[in-house]
Amino acid sequence: MARDLAIDLGTANTLVYAKGQGIVMNEPTVIALNKRNGDVLAMGREAWQMIGRTPSYIIAVRPLRQGAITDFDITQRMIRLILQRAGVNRFNRPRVVICVPSAITEVERRAVTEAARRAGAADAQLLEQPMAAAIGAELPIHEPVANMVIDVGGGTTETALISLGGIVALQAVRVGSFDIDAAIQSYVRREYGIAIGERTAEEIKIAIGSAWPIDDEVRAEVRGRDLMSGLPKTVILSKPEVREAISEPVTAIVDSVIACLGQAPPELADDLISTGMQLVGGGGMLQGLDRRISVETDIPVQLVQQPLESVVLGAGRCVEAYDDLKVMFMGGRAV
Repeated sequence: MARDLAIDLGTANTLVYAKGQGIVMNEPTVIALNKRNGDVLAMGREAWQMIGRTPSYIIAVRPLRQGAITDFDITQRMIRLILQRAGVNRFNRPRVVICVPSAITEVERRAVTEAARRAGAADAQLLEQPMAAAIGAELPIHEPVANMVIDVGGGTTETALISLGGIVALQAVRVGSFDIDAAIQSYVRREYGIAIGERTAEEIKIAIGSAWPIDDEVRAEVRGRDLMSGLPKTVILSKPEVREAISEPVTAIVDSVIACLGQAPPELADDLISTGMQLVGGGGMLQGLDRRISVETDIPVQLVQQPLESVVLGAGRCVEAYDDLKVMFMGGRAV
């Protein structure tokens, strides 16, 4: 019998939770294709290593951008590969819970559901990522208290205020960690005349990126292609430089949190002073982001213990409760 699955189909990473087993897959959301014959050459980490390093007839692409499907056929093939890796075949078709950004449209929702069913799922239900993250962080979402989750993903940032099992206030913007990477690429090109790839930009962000001044002034050596000569060139970047480079997307993320707080009812806003806000998602691991949000909102902010896995763990709890009807899906929302 097929095990029910929970899939966090993120713009940056895809995680899969199998009922009774836990997390069985954690790979980058990248697929490599041969354009000549349409064959899939690699998926996940192996395909991610190909980005920027392939000949013209091989493309390594991210089928999701800003939380939305950009290529339906490629996404469908990727979901089929994900299900195959999880042990699904034509004789055992599992029920699947897929986590999606709340910012996507109804058309995009149908595209994800249809892609999963065509890929081999017996049934596909959608769960909004902020709700899944709150469940995964083990917040008391069914109690009449404020639970606020800030989910900073690869392509979107979602801030949700949850109480009594429902979303009271929500603010979603299509800005995430990929925009931070792009800002670093743009800065290095503009200030130093060097072109760097998205993988290099991500490595810079992880090494010395920060949203708030930090005492540790580590520098990073950056290698790229000189735009004038076309030759390889090396420059040294400092933390204040990178902080300046990424200030625009980081400010957009902070502003979205403030906008969500502005929608909160007074009683729940009062609760937040004591309960604080929970920061989840890979983008939430940017150094000093929790401090920056806390300073600008005067509310405590805490990075959860498993920021990358919180969403899929929350969806996994829904999968474990599937048969007991402890979690019901109505219109793609968990109530």
